[in-house]
Amino acid sequence: MTTQYKQTNTNGLTTRNLNVAVVGGGLVGSLFALHLGKKGHTVDLYEYREDIRTAELVIGRSINLALSARGRKALAEVGLEDALLQHGIPMKGRMLHDLKGNRKIVPYDANTNQCIYSVGRKHLNEVLLDAAEKYPNINLYFNKKLQSANLDEGEMNFIDPTTKEATQAKADLIVGCDGAYSAVRKEIVKRPGYDYSQTYIEHGYLELCIPPTKDGEFAMPHNYLHIWPRGKFMMIALPNQDRTWTVTLFMPFVNFSSIKCDGDLIQFFHTYFPDAIDLIGRERLIKDFFKTKPQSLVMIKCKPYNVSGKAVIIGDAAHAMVPFYGQGMNAGFEDCTVLTDLFNKYGNDIDRILGAFSETRWEDAHSICDLAMYNYVEMRDLVTKRSYLFRKKLDEFLYWLLPNTWVPLYNSVSFSHMRYSKCIANRKWQDKILSRVLYGSSFAIIAAGSYLGYKYGNMDLLQHYSTSVLQHLKLK
Repeated sequence: MTTQYKQTNTNGLTTRNLNVAVVGGGLVGSLFALHLGKKGHTVDLYEYREDIRTAELVIGRSINLALSARGRKALAEVGLEDALLQHGIPMKGRMLHDLKGNRKIVPYDANTNQCIYSVGRKHLNEVLLDAAEKYPNINLYFNKKLQSANLDEGEMNFIDPTTKEATQAKADLIVGCDGAYSAVRKEIVKRPGYDYSQTYIEHGYLELCIPPTKDGEFAMPHNYLHIWPRGKFMMIALPNQDRTWTVTLFMPFVNFSSIKCDGDLIQFFHTYFPDAIDLIGRERLIKDFFKTKPQSLVMIKCKPYNVSGKAVIIGDAAHAMVPFYGQGMNAGFEDCTVLTDLFNKYGNDIDRILGAFSETRWEDAHSICDLAMYNYVEMRDLVTKRSYLFRKKLDEFLYWLLPNTWVPLYNSVSFSHMRYSKCIANRKWQDKILSRVLYGSSFAIIAAGSYLGYKYGNMDLLQHYSTSVLQHLKLK
């Protein structure tokens, strides 16, 4: 039986200690356990896998993480931001590789030089679990797979995947942080009137590795996210602390299936990623490519996220997204911040806290899911186009000129705490303004050209102005 005691939050509201079950001991689950533990609640953290701190790293399923402003804030709230930044490797922009091996730098923020950080998933999870273990009111349980739950009563049934031993538990609040295939969400989906959608894209991913050079250094400039954009598919590489690179190939499953032997693979890389063959190494490329199968990518949208004041889902359990904006972890960490703010605001009223979270958070979650899908098109195709580069330069100039008014989309998503839905609304407003300016200036050019051509009888001049207008509109 949990001992109940009263505490006072920052608004002076009296709250009671809750017995909270956090299902899922990954990144979001372990961080939210810290947020709750810091507030004095008793937390039982259940993870279906073995303790990651003693487990071997599973190759092929990691997809390195990009830590940005939203995730940093959530870590700072439990005193871990500095520790993770010291481990992380700053990336100040994208480095694009063309078919000839030439490289082009596209900074994330040319004005203030803000950056995102490449962090290892395993290391981050270990840091969070180590920190949680230091709290006397946080209990860690591994090899506990949720089989079923009565969310209204706070009752859960677990089974040990290895020994098949069954256990039961009860909590005042159940928090589902158990990923895209959440067992907690499966219980919520059964309830009438629940909105849920699951979308698999036709593209999968497969991980490779670029080793250090012979003298133990990075094989490429390490303060960048490296991208090989190829229209319908792409490859990216993120730096690791051990001087290796986690390389991820994203492309349609039909393309993966067309590569059946060593010769097919080497020919494919010679055609599309020629400079990567020497970076990875021919033998290693063949070994790593055929060692695992391409993995699927899924997007999940649902609402509401809560069952009255009894249960709530956060992170990928609530809004799994494709990884192309680097916001999956950051959005999940921001869930922790949003819920903690609501605990501070509403004190003991758990129904109100969870209701407010569902009511406000779903729109932002759906927005970042959509942005992540869009960013795949941008990274694999648009980054090489003149129109994209022109718009980015224009955004950078206007951001420099009007820093409090004109915030580029990427900056608002990665370097601010603006609501994701507001980020999209802000971009639409910017597009509308630019459209008016571009078309207005186009008509001015046509008028001026027509007047000068007519006045001086110079049809070549008129044609020149007309061509300029067409190019102007095409860039848009």
